[in-house]
Amino acid sequence: MKLTTSSPERQRENVLTAAAAVGAHIIGWADDWEVSGATDPVTRPSLGPWLRDERGPYDGLVAAAVDRLGRNVVDCLNTGYKMRDEKKVLVTYGHDGAWNLDDPADENRFTMEAWGAQMELRAIQRRNRDATVKTRAAGRPKGKPSYGFQYVRKVMGGRIEQVELHPHASEVLRNVARRILADPESVTCSSEAARLNRAGELSPDHLAAMYGKPAGGRPWSPQSLKNILLSEATLGYLMHHNKPVLGRGDGHPVKLCEGLWDRATHEALRSAILSRKAPWVRRSNREYLLTTVALCGQCHTRLYTQTSKDAPPRYTCTARNKGWLQAQHCRPAPLINAHLLDAYVEEWFLRELGDGVIYETVYDPGNGIAERVAETRASRERLRADREAGLYDAPDDAAWFRDRYAVLGRELAALEAEPRRAPGMVRRPTGETVADRWFRAPDVQARKEILIDFGVRVTLFPASAPVRWVPGFIHGPEQDPAALI
Repeated sequence: MKLTTSSPERQRENVLTAAAAVGAHIIGWADDWEVSGATDPVTRPSLGPWLRDERGPYDGLVAAAVDRLGRNVVDCLNTGYKMRDEKKVLVTYGHDGAWNLDDPADENRFTMEAWGAQMELRAIQRRNRDATVKTRAAGRPKGKPSYGFQYVRKVMGGRIEQVELHPHASEVLRNVARRILADPESVTCSSEAARLNRAGELSPDHLAAMYGKPAGGRPWSPQSLKNILLSEATLGYLMHHNKPVLGRGDGHPVKLCEGLWDRATHEALRSAILSRKAPWVRRSNREYLLTTVALCGQCHTRLYTQTSKDAPPRYTCTARNKGWLQAQHCRPAPLINAHLLDAYVEEWFLRELGDGVIYETVYDPGNGIAERVAETRASRERLRADREAGLYDAPDDAAWFRDRYAVLGRELAALEAEPRRAPGMVRRPTGETVADRWFRAPDVQARKEILIDFGVRVTLFPASAPVRWVPGFIHGPEQDPAALI
């Protein structure tokens, strides 16, 4: 549905004309725009329910042409024979009256038009394949850009002149990578996907919004975010079947533009994501500040929230009611209104730590030697894998392979002989205070993450416990008030 197309209006007029020619009254429309014509009609989002008899009774089907019913002979004949067997009318624009597939002449004509649609589809597919191969061989992209990148065209709808980083999407992805590398045990693809959804960040279907189309509204999923982070497309490479395209001249991957990060950072991120063995932990995304932060002072289990119609939300210990052995003597269970404890903790946290300057832990790739070594080694491994797969068995290809493999080996040896500064994590000031980050947090979950980052833990005791009042509205054991937070 490009802005310049008139096909939807033209097809609608053809349908109305064909329906009027047979005196039909239209009771519903099945508009499957943006759905490939090669899709089986029974599985199409709008037409499928009618053909599966899920939308109620109807007397027939009117289409703008036979190739709108399907783009191959089987799909067209299945739909046509279904209409015939159920004694329903089948009408298409350009055919006088309704189709009668019991008549050999009509049946042959219907089959020939379906066959023509199939041949047209095969020709389109062949042209697309040839264009893709030629474009890839020329080192130019084709298809959708990877998340974090955008295409630049001199003329709207023209050829792609260059690829560059998308100013917003690239920073979203870089921020995710920085957070995972800084704390791979606590920050995961799952937690980052949830954070992006809470922040209202468009998922990879933001591409539709870039081109003025309505976004699908799909949320971020942990697996899609993981696939994006692990893909070598983030290095700015031209990709084919999830693998970088190698240049015919030097054997190195074809690079379209600067990457979101370098090879060393990519390998560190890959290691952080794939080597994580932490157990699965249930985390709440509801609007409560201290879930997973507040603990019971008697049985030392985490506090949960209780809600009811006649009382505000409360933090309380439910371990004894659940039958946990460690909580069998947790009586009475501590209980407090959630907004009170939230206010107490916020006041204490900002008073004690609000003026502190925040340091961030970021990944330093070093002086670049490690990156170039990893890049050259990866190129050589890809070349070797292609050789083992039989891609360079011809005599001229075999000679080229030996030459390129030897060149890459010499490059690798020269790089490994150079001094390098090892990559690693470094701490640097952000120029932001704790209070600044707290008040800029977009939601309660973001503030909870700040508390967890600073290792804050809140211990709640019942009123009958031996506690005394500590300045700042925080209760603590009489023998050690500082143990509360």
